[in-house]
Amino acid sequence: MLDLRSVCVSAVALAVLCAPLAAQNMRRADPGAGRLITEFPVPEAAPLDVAAATEQALVAMLAREEEGGQWPYEGVYREDRGALPQGYRVGGTSISILGMVCAPGYREDDARKQAVGRALRFVLKTLDVERMQEGFEGGYDVRGWGHIYALTCLLYLDEFDLVPAEVRAQVDQRIPWLTKVLVDSAIPQSGGWNYSRRRGYMSPRNRASTFMTAPALQALFHAKARGHDVPDDVVEQALASLERARSQGGGYAYGAPEDSRNEVADDALGMMDKTPSAAARAAVCETTLMLAGRGDAARHRAAVALFFDHWDDLAVRKSQRGTHIPPYGIAPYYFLFGHMYCAQAIELLADEALRDECRQKMRVMLARSTEEDGSWNDRQFGRSAGYGTAMALLAMHMPRLPRPHAWRQVPTKK
Repeated sequence: MLDLRSVCVSAVALAVLCAPLAAQNMRRADPGAGRLITEFPVPEAAPLDVAAATEQALVAMLAREEEGGQWPYEGVYREDRGALPQGYRVGGTSISILGMVCAPGYREDDARKQAVGRALRFVLKTLDVERMQEGFEGGYDVRGWGHIYALTCLLYLDEFDLVPAEVRAQVDQRIPWLTKVLVDSAIPQSGGWNYSRRRGYMSPRNRASTFMTAPALQALFHAKARGHDVPDDVVEQALASLERARSQGGGYAYGAPEDSRNEVADDALGMMDKTPSAAARAAVCETTLMLAGRGDAARHRAAVALFFDHWDDLAVRKSQRGTHIPPYGIAPYYFLFGHMYCAQAIELLADEALRDECRQKMRVMLARSTEEDGSWNDRQFGRSAGYGTAMALLAMHMPRLPRPHAWRQVPTKK
């Protein structure tokens, strides 16, 4: 019997990798580009040695610091006459801060602390630029991605007393500002957030991006837990958009539909909405709904399993050119995003034995995709290795990190 997934993976691999390997390498002009995975099924690997991998990853991260103390994420999108988007600079650097902080021994590591201090000053400074203010230009704008992860980063640094004294006042000012910007930039009525708003910035006809909306909600849950103002209706509308996006097979549509997909089977869905295409975003959606009291333990377990079951479908797109190509429309930038949020979902599994088993599987998957220098990079651009390595660090250290904050509504006064 044919293995349909193997056939699909092979078809994609042939379409993308049909050129001889030498020609493929010639096209990858950036010497720091992530390596391509070309053998499917991907060969087995021993689970990652977390201590050794962490040491190598931190060395690789510190070596990638760019001018001004930034670790920018790079994708194909550009703005303002070809410049790397400010949202990618802020978001990538914020995630890199979290990656450097999450590993053991941070408080005693002067090199990391100094690097985080420079990165934090970069983030705070860059939040002042015009392209990071509340707003949207054209039909596509990634500043919201920067807002989400800057807020996430500052909240965790604040909560665990890791904010350097010299920027304390700025952080105290930026946390409520970022919370308000995120609240004010939500899609009206239909709910959620999306970097693509072809209908116009504040049109309710826009549809939420599930993989942007779930992390945005987690940031707002945390902000609310820290005493900041987060309106119930913004959160509830966004949660409803996630719920509409879930299909019968447990996948999540790339963009939240106007009508519920809950009873729609896979064969009736478009390429980017099928269950395998959601392998990197189902876990974060289910985790977020669990944190909001709308989750389901069986669905949550299934979302974790989905990541592992379709890991090869993610791996075939790692560090490749192009974005949403058949058969599942999975873009390369889902790869490490999926690892980090699956690791987060694993820690919310109630079954301790299953949790330990999935942690082991995650270490195997990370081992399969490590770069030669001990970094991780799911893009064709070398500078994205800072973001990728930080995501991998967060994934491998998730068992020792704090659980994400739950949503708490303020009771209605009568």
